[in-house]
Amino acid sequence: MRWWRAPDCCECAWPAFGDNACILKKRTPTLPEVNFSDDGPLRHLHLGTEWIQGTMVMDEPTALYHEYIQRMMAWLLFVEPDSVPQRHAMQLGLGAASLTKFSHKVLRMKTTAIELNPQVLVACRGWFKLPAENSRLQIVLADAAQEIQDAKWWGTVDALQVDLYDHEAATPVLDSLPFYSHCRRLLTADGCMTVNLFGRASSFARTVEKISAAFGADAVWAFKPTREGNTVVLAQRTPLRPRRDALTPRAGDIQTRWGLPATKWVRVFRPLQG
Repeated sequence: MRWWRAPDCCECAWPAFGDNACILKKRTPTLPEVNFSDDGPLRHLHLGTEWIQGTMVMDEPTALYHEYIQRMMAWLLFVEPDSVPQRHAMQLGLGAASLTKFSHKVLRMKTTAIELNPQVLVACRGWFKLPAENSRLQIVLADAAQEIQDAKWWGTVDALQVDLYDHEAATPVLDSLPFYSHCRRLLTADGCMTVNLFGRASSFARTVEKISAAFGADAVWAFKPTREGNTVVLAQRTPLRPRRDALTPRAGDIQTRWGLPATKWVRVFRPLQG
């Protein structure tokens, strides 16, 4: 296994960050250093520790490698597949840009990612094949907790994906009732939020309570934990309870179109209430 460190965000890089440059430059020393490791066909993102924050298959850079990352796409079960390219996906936390690349390049969606650490953005562009910004792809360097309170985003997001862990991958950085209430406000009427949580952690039940309080208990679904302990929780702006026999054909369509293991999802995914 080989390791690299991301380049520092030096003076010459800051003009690319526009009006955020001065604020971000002041905050950068408090942010974790970004590292990478290559392990055979895989490239991993690290934030100054051995914990993996994201993975890219080097010969297939838009593939979703980890099972929990694939499950962050479970919102597809609740929308017409033909409508997906007309929708807007937003990621809170860029990670290795897996969800951002998949939404933009595979699903052909309008895609926005909000990331605090400029080194992560430099890494994703230089080492994880994140495309340049264009009319359908925007990267916002900002504190997600503050950015999502900007009214310009309210009611515009169809698929909100939240994966905000600290450099030790121990606890979510943002995990409060007000935060999840702000997340709900971002969503369109049929929009969904998916959140990556550690299902075996002691904080899991408390986090689910906060999400349920923000969205309503009847709007919350969850997967069984993966082998690694990740549990993806989904919350709907407008609660829907389709039967499993209605979800199964949709899952087959998702699997055929985009190669996601959606037929397995419907066996390990259920509403938390009732």
